[in-house]
Parts: sequence; structure tokens; C-alpha cells
Amino acid sequence: MHTLAGLYLVTPDWDDTAQLIEVTEQALLGGAALVQYRHKFADAALRQQQASALLALCRRFNKPFIINDHLDLCLALDADGIHVGGTDASVATIRAAVGPDKIVGASCYGDMQLAQAAHLAGASYVAFGGFYPSRVKKYPVTTPFDIVSRACAALPLPNVVIGGMSAENCRPLVAAGAHMVAAISSVYLAEHPQAAARAFAQLLERRA
Repeated sequence: MHTLAGLYLVTPDWDDTAQLIEVTEQALLGGAALVQYRHKFADAALRQQQASALLALCRRFNKPFIINDHLDLCLALDADGIHVGGTDASVATIRAAVGPDKIVGASCYGDMQLAQAAHLAGASYVAFGGFYPSRVKKYPVTTPFDIVSRACAALPLPNVVIGGMSAENCRPLVAAGAHMVAAISSVYLAEHPQAAARAFAQLLERRA
């Protein structure tokens, strides 16, 4: 069973598969703990190509590979898990579809009720955010920082924080108990992705 802790790498909307694999590999060398494939604009053929290549890469590093939203792709590739929106029904439906052994992550935004419902529906972890403005995702930056400590007290699940994360600004959230920090731009657009990933990984290792 994979440990859900550390740098949670989320892929950008890159069509260049070779570049995507190259930078993801650098991040894994730097200590990324999980990889989520998220490409909101890819067609089915590109999604299949990129997800297959990323899965093979994650297998080499023995790190979990998670698909965003696409249940059919997760099942077809036998990926390690899937990340979905935080509604009770979708988490329960996804858990029933993938069985007990896959990772199921749920976006809970800034809503503890969603997180509790996701837990009861069978989520493996809950994700909170956005906490800071993101260069990639568009959402209200309204998530209260204390939701992390409240979740740690109320739920027996790991949590992940997302939204404009850098190795500097995630520190108060890690100090509050965040198990994972999700990053896209801070790693994929960094001049040295391996070093960027290592900065996150070392911070989270110190917490552990």
C-alpha cells in the first residue's frame, strides 16, 4: 500500500509528451511522492498516450500514479487511483467502480462537510484549496488556513493542499498538518524542476 505523504505532483496541460515525461522524471528524481495526470484539453488519444507513458515512469520509481477524473482511463491502464470532485455521490460511485484497493482522492475546496462526506463515501484522501492564486487553475482563493488543522482533528484521512503552492508559502499549511502539497507550476515551470521538487520533498520529510 502506498503512503500518501509528500509532494503531490499534478501535470500541466502540455501536449508535448516527451517534455512532460522529461520534467516529471526530474521531479521524481527530486523526491516527488505521487503523480496525478491532469490535462483538461487533451483528446482521448493524447490522454491515452500521455497517461500510459507517465504510468510506466511512475512504475520505474515505484510511486503511485493517479488519473484526474477519467474513470475509464484509470481502469483501462490499471492506474493506482483517481481524483474526482468532492460530491458524495461521485466518490461513492468511483469507489464502487475501482474497488477497495485503489486510491480515491476528492476535491473538497474549503468545505469540511464535503470532506466528511468524502470520507464516509470511501475517499483515500481529501484535497483542500485554493489557498493562493494559481497560475494554472481558476478558482476562488477563499479556503481558510485552519481547515487543515480541523481536518487533521476530525478525519482519519491524509489531506493535500493545493493552489499556488511554493516551497515557501506552503510552510504554514505543512506546519498545520498537511500531509501532501500539490504543485504544478512551481515544479513544471521551474528552471530546475528536480531542485524545485527536492525543496518541497525536504520540507515535507521534516514534517514527517
